[in-house]
Amino acid sequence: MAGEHTLKRFDEELERLSATISEMGGLAESQLAQSLVALRERDTEIAERVIGDDARVDALDIAVQEQTVKLLALRQPMAVDLRVILSSIKIASALERIADYAKNTAKRSMLLTQGTAPTAAVNGIDRLGRLVRTALKDVLDAFAHGDVAKAHDVWERDEEIDQVYTGLFRELLTYMMEDPRTITACTHLLFMAKNIERAGDHVTNIAELVSFRSTGHGFEEARPKGSASLYAPGNMTGTVS
Repeated sequence: MAGEHTLKRFDEELERLSATISEMGGLAESQLAQSLVALRERDTEIAERVIGDDARVDALDIAVQEQTVKLLALRQPMAVDLRVILSSIKIASALERIADYAKNTAKRSMLLTQGTAPTAAVNGIDRLGRLVRTALKDVLDAFAHGDVAKAHDVWERDEEIDQVYTGLFRELLTYMMEDPRTITACTHLLFMAKNIERAGDHVTNIAELVSFRSTGHGFEEARPKGSASLYAPGNMTGTVS
């Protein structure tokens, strides 16, 4: 009976750990969504709320670390249980970084009110952000249900995100060359685009960790990248249709 009680308690602790990560993921998704609203609507109040709420994500990250240390020290897990615990630390770290990128995007959206931001470029940032937000939502669903196939689908979408980012990078450079008055605003937009693209990379990392939790390994193919040619000679300028 004692063994059954211990096993039940261990399962409950693992469920609590997953619930903490799911809560953290929901907050990170909300942070990203609200940072895009702040950008679209030039709403400094929303931006300030995103910045302030980052502390909640950080607190959950600390909670995950504490839970995992306790489980490793007291339960000495093996096999699948050990993979679940180790991957939890990495997933929480990825979600914390995504929230940080959302916070940084919100900060820069506040500065855009002081400059001239091309509407098309702002729309491009919003499109990139929506792609990443959708991928984040889907990978959190995959995490919740242990759905490796869905995680793989998210993983493959990284190429599209990179392609959109590459187009934005070139477009923003073109704006700056054609009209120096846009340089300040477009520089902020460049940083925002990079923040969102990096958030997408962390979403892809989470997808690989979802696979690792269930199978013991990530995805065997090389990760698809759509921005490999971005920094190639002769490809630093020009518009993308």
